[in-house]
Amino acid sequence: MIRTRSVCLALALLVASAAAACGKVGSPPTKGPATDRLPHYQVAQGFRLPGSPTWERARKRGYFVVGAKEDQPYLGEKDPATGVYSGFDIEIARMMSASLGLSPKTIRFLTIASANRETALQNGQIDYYAGTYTINALRKKLVGFAGPYFMAGQDLLVRQDEHGIDGPRDLDGKRVCSVAGSTPYQRIKKEYPKAVLVAYDTYSVCVDNLLTYQVDAVTTDDAILIGFAAKAPKELRVVGRPFSKEPYGIGVPRGDNALRFALDDALEARIKDGDWKKAFEATLGLSGVPAPTPPAIDRYPAKGDGFTNSEGSSGGNSAGGGS
Repeated sequence: MIRTRSVCLALALLVASAAAACGKVGSPPTKGPATDRLPHYQVAQGFRLPGSPTWERARKRGYFVVGAKEDQPYLGEKDPATGVYSGFDIEIARMMSASLGLSPKTIRFLTIASANRETALQNGQIDYYAGTYTINALRKKLVGFAGPYFMAGQDLLVRQDEHGIDGPRDLDGKRVCSVAGSTPYQRIKKEYPKAVLVAYDTYSVCVDNLLTYQVDAVTTDDAILIGFAAKAPKELRVVGRPFSKEPYGIGVPRGDNALRFALDDALEARIKDGDWKKAFEATLGLSGVPAPTPPAIDRYPAKGDGFTNSEGSSGGNSAGGGS
């Protein structure tokens, strides 16, 4: 009976309409940001950024093309019925567009898998990327980063009936799921080699496997896991003992420092005027987590590759995937 209900819940997480289709009493309702409660961002009038080729292309076409995630509740999620994206990362992208002079309503979001983020920025497929993108030194050799705008930490998602996993040291012999090539995957592989790693392209598939008892835990950043747990609170819980620090940044084409610094300015302004907190409370805050203090913006030099904050170098060695 438990596993049958878990299958239903797994489907509900992956397809918004599936919760109603399953029809089980007590199944968690589809949750997400209410559009009428989302902040409205004033568009900067007369904004110009002639030193940024990326901004100039966006201005000429009339909108930004933004890379995002589509399967992370409260962070970056796409409604399969309407195609509308929502979540905290989506709000970060929207407020950045407004600060750079283009209406947030004109943004064209494009789902980009973790492994393809750097390529999408390098080939001009997207103008910037906002989607649980951990800043680390290796990635800085491939793309630029504005921010960070949020500090997450790697954690574990387990079933409510799991009582033997309280942290990564309890993973010996356990089946642990993460995204192939991601920072969290690499950390478990390197630091906890007795865990049995299972890899997929998305965390939603990992959660599906957790709910159906095919894996024992899912690992990635706590912000991502909190969203999944909030969708099925009677079935899932986050262990709550982060074992890394993951500074989320906005990815931009490397070398477009004018755009990077303009985004840094915009983030600082939105934090100061309260829009950052409003965006958090309207999205990720719905999971019950209070708005944290935003991390300090790291304005690293135009030619610098290293993350200057002493806390922020723990992003791992993977340039291609993950958080």
